Amino acid sequence: MIEQTIDAAATIIMKWDADTSAYAKVTSLFYESKREALQFIRSVNELQKTMHLLVSDQDSGSEKLVRAQILMQTAMKRLQKEFYQILSMNRAHLDPESVSTRSSRTSARSSTSDFDDDDEIRTAGDSISEIEEVSSMAMSDLKLIADCMIASGYAKECMHVYKTIRKSIIDEGVYKLGIEKLSSSQVNKMEWDVLDLKIKNWLEAEKISMRTLFTGERILCDQVFATSDLIKESCFTEISKEAAILLFGFPELVAKTKKSSPEKMFRVLDMYSAISEDWKEIETIFSFESTSTVRLQALDSLVRLSESVRSLLMDFESTIQKDSSKTMIPGGGLHPLTNSSMNYLTLLADYSNILTDIISDWPPPAKSTLPASFLFGPDSEDSTAPAISVRFAWLILVLLCKLDGKAKHYKDVSLSYLFLANNLQHVISRVRTSNLQYILGEEWITKHEAKVKQFTSNYEPLAWGEVFASLPDNPTAPITAGKAKDCFRKFNASFENAYWKQRSCIVPDSELREEIKASIATKLVTLYRDFYNTQISTVGDERSARLFVRFSPEDIGNYLSDLFYGTVSSGSSSTSSSVSSHHRRKMLRSPLRV
Repeated sequence: MIEQTIDAAATIIMKWDADTSAYAKVTSLFYESKREALQFIRSVNELQKTMHLLVSDQDSGSEKLVRAQILMQTAMKRLQKEFYQILSMNRAHLDPESVSTRSSRTSARSSTSDFDDDDEIRTAGDSISEIEEVSSMAMSDLKLIADCMIASGYAKECMHVYKTIRKSIIDEGVYKLGIEKLSSSQVNKMEWDVLDLKIKNWLEAEKISMRTLFTGERILCDQVFATSDLIKESCFTEISKEAAILLFGFPELVAKTKKSSPEKMFRVLDMYSAISEDWKEIETIFSFESTSTVRLQALDSLVRLSESVRSLLMDFESTIQKDSSKTMIPGGGLHPLTNSSMNYLTLLADYSNILTDIISDWPPPAKSTLPASFLFGPDSEDSTAPAISVRFAWLILVLLCKLDGKAKHYKDVSLSYLFLANNLQHVISRVRTSNLQYILGEEWITKHEAKVKQFTSNYEPLAWGEVFASLPDNPTAPITAGKAKDCFRKFNASFENAYWKQRSCIVPDSELREEIKASIATKLVTLYRDFYNTQISTVGDERSARLFVRFSPEDIGNYLSDLFYGTVSSGSSSTSSSVSSHHRRKMLRSPLRV
């Protein structure tokens, strides 16, 4: 019976001995006849069992065992060649993308197996591409050979072939994705535009690597060497470890650079987001103890990136505090610092989930860096508020504090309050139209809207106080003709003076602009109308009225409606002005005189 087994194995093994058969030398066993390939594997397995019997019978020196050993060596040489050919000839079908795609579609078909009545699902399940079929067949053949060689004690030879070919595929894949070995000094010397391009490339490469390259390789390795966890780990580690460390090491290099471009913050956050979003996959794919260095590298990069984000946030705060420009913005409009800071903060708010992770354990900022007047007001942070809310509220507080200092450069105090109102209104508007509204909350918005009203309330009496003071406290009380004329003269002069001064002011926010104009008009036009209607007849006839009464209540309302669009220069209107041509012509025909 032993002799029959050895003879049967010899027949098929020697048929495919490339050293004795020219046909076997140029032909693939698994490609030529799958049925004969299975027979070859069965014969080798039977031969292996026979050899164990011969050894257990203490007949290890017998001719039968020697013959069986020679046949086994010949068979392993053939299988090693077949293993190499399958891996080489199916590089395209066994690339990580094909393997990972086939695996995901197989999972999808399994999850929809209960819905075979659905034509669309059934059609999708049946539409397995030719590449997927070839890939599946190649993986099955590789597993068959690997199982046989491992069982026969030739695992080392099998692993050598697999590692050599598969590592070249992974290395080539990483190279094509643009991942290269760089030193810290090389990254530091790069211009920001060059580094920015490399970061963008890395973000795409990381996505592809995790979705296909390493995922596909792990799937293939797990299936081919399913019978041995040790071999599976050894192969995957040697094939992927170097490339994975190279991939996840790049973000750490970027985090360590001293580049100060504003865009760096967002690139760092993008890289942090990419790694953190794929963290579960990283732990799953590189779960072996021997690939722990890959996990550690990815973790180190996360830590370095988070440190970089904190450092950049501190730099941003410092930039605001160090802004030393003393140029007064014409008309009390928006300061460039307000615009640039809020642009930055609204973009940061889009990364709120990532920032929450990064600054959750970051100690709150030291309030001693701000003037005492800002430390005990409604901006004081709630100790129970999330760290991200505290941090954003603090950065805006630093900005508002800096703006408060800049407002003091205006010689006209009313203009300083208008400046503060405009800039705070812009801050609130950007908060309301971005993710900042969810970070800071409605209470924060309400408190700061109250501040805007406070600023505009302070502005009105300073800018228009003399106009109100020119009219009597009781505008409908009877007065003499002389006093009435005197009141009209004072009103004309004070209104002209206030109007020309305020005409150069600007309120960019349309809603705030209308609120301020409505507030002034409601008080001033109402007061003046009562005085006008009561005293117009007191000054005398129509000729006297034309001399002393320059404005009707409607005129006052019309002039007020022209305010806060900015200075009209060179005789032409500002592009943002909505002053009617009728009102402008009237003003030019009858110039206001102080």
